[in-house]
Amino acid sequence: MEARERLLTPGEVASLFRVDPKTVTRWAAAGRISSIRTPGGHRRFRESEVRALLRGDTAAAAGAAAPAPRQSVEDERAHNS
Repeated sequence: MEARERLLTPGEVASLFRVDPKTVTRWAAAGRISSIRTPGGHRRFRESEVRALLRGDTAAAAGAAAPAPRQSVEDERAHNS
């Protein structure tokens, strides 16, 4: 990881993918997107990897097992109900 790379919170990643932050946390737990833990135990995501996944460039998204799926708002609401 580049020393100056920006790290994103689950909320920031969720906003980019238009999903709930809990969905991003589930993706990380399932290995679909890699995360870094802060000393306080919070997840952070490399901006370069997130941007690569948004572009569909899984080769550039080092550490990602598979691209994070884009869920519809209805799918997300049904899962969170």
